[in-house]
Amino acid sequence: MTPDAETSTNVVEFVQLSKIYGKGDAEVRALDQVSFAIGTGEFVGIMGASGSGKSTAMNIIGCLDAPTSGHYLFHGVDVGGLDRDQHALLRRHYIGFVFQGFNLLAKTSALENVELPLVYRKVPAKERRQRALAALDSVGLSNRASHVPSELSGGQQQRVAIARALVTSPSLLLADEPTGNLDSRTKVEIMRLLVELNERRGITIAMVTHEPEMAEYVQRVLLFRDGHILREASPDALRSSTAPESRPTAP
Repeated sequence: MTPDAETSTNVVEFVQLSKIYGKGDAEVRALDQVSFAIGTGEFVGIMGASGSGKSTAMNIIGCLDAPTSGHYLFHGVDVGGLDRDQHALLRRHYIGFVFQGFNLLAKTSALENVELPLVYRKVPAKERRQRALAALDSVGLSNRASHVPSELSGGQQQRVAIARALVTSPSLLLADEPTGNLDSRTKVEIMRLLVELNERRGITIAMVTHEPEMAEYVQRVLLFRDGHILREASPDALRSSTAPESRPTAP
């Protein structure tokens, strides 16, 4: 069974999902009966302190880890029912990944870096090149196609990484701290690019971040704590609920 975007309004759905590491006194419940959904075309931020469960949730969404119990549905398909090869196919065909460290091949041009996922899919060379150039153009880097990563700024390298994630036309873009290695100005540029891709192309995005300023760009925030979702709200609502109460002025 393959994911079918036409039959489900949710790209991602966790149903009473738990992830447990260790046993007995060493047991750690990284996720404890968590339920949430990410709808088609949403831009969702996943936040929480270290050990809150946000990275575990992201790894399960990306089929890099499996739950201990409960269900993970991708476009309505229970991922737990897929075998190892089907997990790999799901990652390769339906999910694009963007990482904090860019993960570009150092001696390979921007164009060739973007082409790489299509090589794994055995797309013919001419089509690979056309699609990679189109992906670079979508992130404003068509004029840097022949440059290797050392000839690009940090922001440009992350744009190449985003183009590489988009070249397969995935159903979901997973961004793990995508601005973590960037300066303040470039962080804003990358977030504006992600918003544009979400709004203009309808790409569903789930982004892990520890920076409240970056979460301001998403539509909805899932705030994790101790393996649970503490809050699920818009950035504005979340900010209002966590703002310190005003103190009366001393006479």
